[in-house]
Amino acid sequence: MTGDDHALARDLAEQAGRRLIELRAHGGDPDVLRKAGDRLSHEFLTAELAARRPGDVVLSEEGADDPARLTARRVWIVDPLDGTREFGEPGRTDWAVHVALWERSAATGPGGLTAGTVALPAQGKVLSTLEPPPPPEPGPASGRIRIVVSRTRAPQFVRNIADLFNAELVPLGSAGAKVAAVVSGEVDAYVHGGGFYEWDTAAPVAVARAAGFHASRIDGSGLAYNQPDLLMPDILVCRPALAGMLLQAIREVTHAS
Repeated sequence: MTGDDHALARDLAEQAGRRLIELRAHGGDPDVLRKAGDRLSHEFLTAELAARRPGDVVLSEEGADDPARLTARRVWIVDPLDGTREFGEPGRTDWAVHVALWERSAATGPGGLTAGTVALPAQGKVLSTLEPPPPPEPGPASGRIRIVVSRTRAPQFVRNIADLFNAELVPLGSAGAKVAAVVSGEVDAYVHGGGFYEWDTAAPVAVARAAGFHASRIDGSGLAYNQPDLLMPDILVCRPALAGMLLQAIREVTHAS
């Protein structure tokens, strides 16, 4: 991986975002707009990656899963339009474009995320591993803890955690927008259970880690990518100073040992 990969992730996410903004400006039926946005961004990203990184495999939400990725050295994990529901709602800005790179550490060894970008076109923001956001404050949160959650399916265990700390729950749309809110300091943590796919979190996690934030499963174990099963059960992204407290709270409310 080179600095060019960081720049490519950023540039492609930005360009896909601009195309989505232009498409959205035309308006129209929300469902038609959502499908068109998914297709437009997917086709742009996969064509550009095929041209500019022809030896790499691409895993996209909108494409067929290529089994070659399981033995590939480099895999781009993209979500062409994260927050499709919000994209179709006029005035909403909590949707994103995700572009991440996963690389194998050796010819047959394990791998990890090495570059990523979350573009938030409707907010005019781009968070990238090329120029990581500033690291979080080292101390605990001042005032009431704010936890960002799904607009439509906030898990009960997260509500129970909020009750423990009198935390404020902040609903947002896409996973990218949620992690961006943590990284930018608008909220303190993002906790979710109930299932994702790898493309939902790969780029957000790459950016969060590059900025010095904690990112793990809700039991504290690592987040693994380019796995045979693309389903990811849960996630915790937060300022490092809160990780221990939140992991303990999760164990308490889920009765995990």
